[in-house]
Amino acid sequence: MAENNKDILSIKLNVYNRTLPVNCRRDEEEKYRKSAKLITDLVNFYSSRYAGQKNDVDILYMVLIDVAMRYHKSEERNDVEPLMETLKGLTDEIEDALGIEPSSV
Repeated sequence: MAENNKDILSIKLNVYNRTLPVNCRRDEEEKYRKSAKLITDLVNFYSSRYAGQKNDVDILYMVLIDVAMRYHKSEERNDVEPLMETLKGLTDEIEDALGIEPSSV
């Protein structure tokens, strides 16, 4: 158990105008830091784009939506089910045209 604690880091992330303490695994530190930078960059972007028009809470909600959309787009890119269905259909057509018994893919 003590060995596992060596892999846990206590880091401070600077997110926009806040410093947040975070405990993370050593192999995830860079991801946490990149995430904090992304959030800071997005807050800066939306703050400058909507300066004087939106309050801080609205800006943070816009950042949340932006990050959620990026997540969902990434999730869609990693979804191989439609590709597998297309490949199965093409395989079936090729096997049918060649007179081969359907495979059990």
